[in-house]
Amino acid sequence: MTEPLRGRDIIFEFYSMGAYVKVSAMDVRTLTEISIQGAAGASEAMLKKNAMKRLEYVLRKKGLIS
Repeated sequence: MTEPLRGRDIIFEFYSMGAYVKVSAMDVRTLTEISIQGAAGASEAMLKKNAMKRLEYVLRKKGLIS
């Protein structure tokens, strides 16, 4: 988990769409949700890592984390 999000509750949802997987991640504290797409053959850990990076980016852009 990325350092700024350590200790926060993050909900992940995976939805398979053929050759792709849609990953949604939501920060429970701010109710901010993002989604990414990845290859169906990618590991769950890699998909979660990419979703966390995107969530961190969005939270920083909104000024909700430093």
